[in-house]
Amino acid sequence: MAGVALSEATGARGDAGVTCREGKLYGTALFVIDYEADIYLVADRDGGLHLVLADAVGLTRTSLKTIDGTRPTGELMFDAVPAQSLPESIPATLRELIDVGRVMFAADSLGAAQDMLDQAVAYSKARKQFDRAIASFQAVKHMCAEMVAALEPCRAMVWYAAYALDSLPQEASVTACHTKAHVSEVATLVARRSTEVHGGMGFTDLVGLHYWFKRIGFNRQSLGGPQAVREDCARLQGFAL
Repeated sequence: MAGVALSEATGARGDAGVTCREGKLYGTALFVIDYEADIYLVADRDGGLHLVLADAVGLTRTSLKTIDGTRPTGELMFDAVPAQSLPESIPATLRELIDVGRVMFAADSLGAAQDMLDQAVAYSKARKQFDRAIASFQAVKHMCAEMVAALEPCRAMVWYAAYALDSLPQEASVTACHTKAHVSEVATLVARRSTEVHGGMGFTDLVGLHYWFKRIGFNRQSLGGPQAVREDCARLQGFAL
């Protein structure tokens, strides 16, 4: 299993980021996905990509506690860590990896939101108040309808973004940005509304919605939150920010 350290390439702090000098890495990479891996794919500040073994000399690994307990996430600190630079690893290759990652996060959020919606609808049909299923109440109907109307177009959006990665390279980056930003916001809406449909039960382990709620939150910020991704999209299209 390989971990991925690309987050610094999409918005590193001033004192963070990774540099490569004479085949060795220096610096810090935060929010490394699949942190408990045996090997890592690491991006440097210049757009280069490197493979680093988990037991490499000079590498310090620190586990990070995030809202999403389903994904091991950590921090890597490099102090003259030997790395294998990937051939032809140029900024354009890193750009493609980020695009793929953003589309994958969008697809994951879409699936999580759909599961939460399905649970909300099923619960509203089974839960009764005043001898009536709460699905018959207008307020609950409106919440469910709002979720469906917002989520359904995201399917085509994710499909097209994946298609662009494969067949429309000139559109891939912009489409990935739009998809990541929009689906992240829609999934957040669905996470909130589906939890509201469940009432107080929505926050309990018995229902399990909070696992998806937290995963959607993690996906929203990984490789750039909606605002950062839209700014990236604007730069790709030549707009000055």
